[in-house]
Amino acid sequence: MPDTTLPNSWDARARAHSFFGFTDLPSIEARGTVVVTHGEGPYVIDTEGRRYLDANSGLWNMIAGFDDPDLIRAAQDQYAKFPGYHAFFGRMADTTVELSEKLAAVAPFDGARTFYTNSGSEANDTMVKMLWFLHGAEGRPQRRKILTRVNAYHGVTAVSASMTGKPYNSVFGLPLPGFVHLTCPHYWREGREGESEAQFTARLAAELEEVIAREGADTIAGFFAEPVQGAGGVIPPSEGYFDAILPILRAHDIPVIADEVITGFGRTGEMWGCQTYGFTPDAIIASKALTAGYFPMGAVILGPELGDRLQRATDAIEEFPHGFTASGHPVGCAIALKAIELVEGGLLDNVRRLTPAFEAGLARLAEHEHIGEWRGRGLMGALEAVKDKATKTPWDGDLSVSERIANTCTDHGLICRPLGQSIVLCPPFITTDAQMDEMFDKLGAALDEVFAGLG
Repeated sequence: MPDTTLPNSWDARARAHSFFGFTDLPSIEARGTVVVTHGEGPYVIDTEGRRYLDANSGLWNMIAGFDDPDLIRAAQDQYAKFPGYHAFFGRMADTTVELSEKLAAVAPFDGARTFYTNSGSEANDTMVKMLWFLHGAEGRPQRRKILTRVNAYHGVTAVSASMTGKPYNSVFGLPLPGFVHLTCPHYWREGREGESEAQFTARLAAELEEVIAREGADTIAGFFAEPVQGAGGVIPPSEGYFDAILPILRAHDIPVIADEVITGFGRTGEMWGCQTYGFTPDAIIASKALTAGYFPMGAVILGPELGDRLQRATDAIEEFPHGFTASGHPVGCAIALKAIELVEGGLLDNVRRLTPAFEAGLARLAEHEHIGEWRGRGLMGALEAVKDKATKTPWDGDLSVSERIANTCTDHGLICRPLGQSIVLCPPFITTDAQMDEMFDKLGAALDEVFAGLG
């Protein structure tokens, strides 16, 4: 831990002039901050020279590590050539055109069109505005309600936070009216006693039918879903979930949007999470791995039908009145082109190669008496801590076990993420076998230490 008693330490300077988001403030008071200076492969190094294996890939996004020479060179070359522009008024950089072509080539549908943002939050917000705009233009202005799920995470803007099914948003007076949250598709936690997984999936499909009937299909603008719920605690859907709900949504003409901010570009072992689960959405929301974390960028990738309908709606009023100053930034696009090249050129193969060892490591640690479940897909996984394994009883609400585990991991030189009662792992795609072993060894030692202290 940093020496928090030094008045001019990096920790003191960080705390004096920073306002922290998504940060456990008691931990900051007790332990101080970690200020990092640089990275080497999947490791980051702090101001005191301590080295940490970052099993969180930064924030799900640094899939190629922290010093990839090809990504750095792509940024440097583009800055030297053309350092910045927008995508307004029919003008855009040549790299923006090239990235749109590349995204059309790798999208899970033909004829894709892309609208650029600066983050996944903005992309989800933009998609909602697109749906509201579209339905209004088509003479159905009442179609404004948005369906998502409990424990979903779609962002932090007022609209995307309303889509996010997490209780902390109540401090902002959210969600806004018209955002409806369905049951989280987490069979282990949400399944009823004696209910099979197939019965659980059928119940969630029936719930969707009931919600559509209650709200009115003609009032619903769209359904948004992460293929695997990421910030909800890495929650893969129950068996057959998307097969059960997609026909219902199609029957009611409700657009289906796959939020692939975390799962896109290989995290689940396929280019897209929707491919992992065998469904084709009407649009995709992308960010994070799109630029391998080397530039802030998000994207709305429209499927052919939705793209054509939006184009016709826009033609009627001459323009779509929405955008961001840095939309389609040429440096971000150059980096994204290189990042996709790296994914296609070997990183995706490494995800597939590492997945069996990753799952085996999770399963081994899940044998602990205070780990109730391991879950995951590809290179994203979670271990859920419980007080009693047989009854799935969580620890008392005021006892942040996952925070203790994450802090102890940091002491061991490992960065992972606490989410609710779970510890989440999402290592970079460049991870080696030895680094995979290091990750699980350090996490295992932290689990033993924390649970021994709890008794």
